[in-house]
Parts: sequence; C-alpha cells; structure tokens
Amino acid sequence: MSRPLRLALVALLALAPALASVPARADSDGERARHALERGEIRPLDAVLAAARAAVPGDVVALDLKRDDGRWLYKLRILGSDGRRRDVKIDASSLKLLDVDDDD
Repeated sequence: MSRPLRLALVALLALAPALASVPARADSDGERARHALERGEIRPLDAVLAAARAAVPGDVVALDLKRDDGRWLYKLRILGSDGRRRDVKIDASSLKLLDVDDDD
C-alpha cells in the first residue's frame, strides 16, 4: 500500500468517531417542519386540517409544506364526497385560505 493511501486511511479512521456523531441532515421535510413549528412560523397540523376542511369539505389525501417567497404554505389535495379533487393552498402561519383549484 502506498504511503499517501496509508495516510488517507489513517486520517479517515481518526475522523470516523467524529463523523458518526454528526446528526442526520436537519433539512429533511420533517425536521424543517418541526423547526418552523417550534419557532412559531407555522401552525400545528391539526389546525391546518381543520381550516382546510372548513373551507373545502372532504378527505385530505395529500399534504405538502413549502416555503414560497419567504412564507410557509400548506398545499393540500382534498377529495370531496362528489369525487372531485381540489388543490387547496393555505398560509401556514395565519391559516388564511389562499387558493382553491378544481382538479378537472
């Protein structure tokens, strides 16, 4: 084994304990949502679902939290009892209904 390769292996082994203690990426969707909730930037999910169902009755079949132009938005897909799907956009902080699109 060449000397540079041995040195690289030794360095890697020396760093292994430190690398093992590094937490998983905090930018995963769940982590970002949790941090935003803890900072008071978004409302709890049960409040969001209640606001969405009050505006557009039906079953929530998809949910997405996005950051758009500096604000958090919930995008929900709701399946109504009539079988129609609607895409609903709600401000994650104020729970204000921003948009409803019928999915034709």
